[in-house]
Amino acid sequence: MAAEGGRWRAMPKIMIIRHAEKHTNGGREHGVNLEGDHVKHELTVRGWLRAGALVPFFTRAGEAPDPSTVSTPRAIFASAATPDSPSLRALHTVLPLAAALDLPVNNNHAEGDETTTAAAVLAAPSPVLIVWHHSHISGLARAIAGPRLRCPPEWPDDRFDLVWVLHRDETARADASWSFAQVTQNLFSYDRPDPI
Repeated sequence: MAAEGGRWRAMPKIMIIRHAEKHTNGGREHGVNLEGDHVKHELTVRGWLRAGALVPFFTRAGEAPDPSTVSTPRAIFASAATPDSPSLRALHTVLPLAAALDLPVNNNHAEGDETTTAAAVLAAPSPVLIVWHHSHISGLARAIAGPRLRCPPEWPDDRFDLVWVLHRDETARADASWSFAQVTQNLFSYDRPDPI
C-alpha cells in the first residue's frame, strides 16, 4: 500500500500460475471431466486435487506486506479454449477458487494473444491471478512487466507447483519497474521446494 493524496491504494500485483496437472503421453494419468469420463483436454485427478487445494492457498493468503508472497485475488484470468488449443485446464484450474471468492473468470483471451491479455490484466483490480499455458507464461509476464523483466525464459513442462509474482512497488507511474519472485505452492508431497 502507498499513500496517494492522503488515501491508501494497493500496489499492482500480478500472480501467474500454470494450469494444474494434465495427462502424460504414455503415462498412467488421463484427463477426466467432472463426471469421471476420460477427456484429453482436461485435468487429471491430480489436477482436480490441485484446483481444490488452490482455494485455501489463495483465500488464506490475505494481503501480506511482502510483495513476493501471494495474495487473495480480486480479479481472475484464464486462457481461453480455442479450436487450435481446446484445453479447458486453465479455466478448470481456477473455477473452484473463483466460486469461493464469488468472482467471474475472464477467459476472453487465448494463448498467443499475450499483448491484449496484458492490457486487460493491467486494467483489472489488483491483485490479479492468471492461469495460463506454460509455453506462453514467460511471454505473458514480459508483456505485462516489460521486455527487461528478469524471469526464467521458459516454464518447464513438468512443473505445476509454482506462482510467479510480479509486483510494482512504485507510485503508479506508467514506466515504473516491476519486481519478480517465485513462490512454491508446496500443496502436495510431490511438489518441489525449489523454484525454476
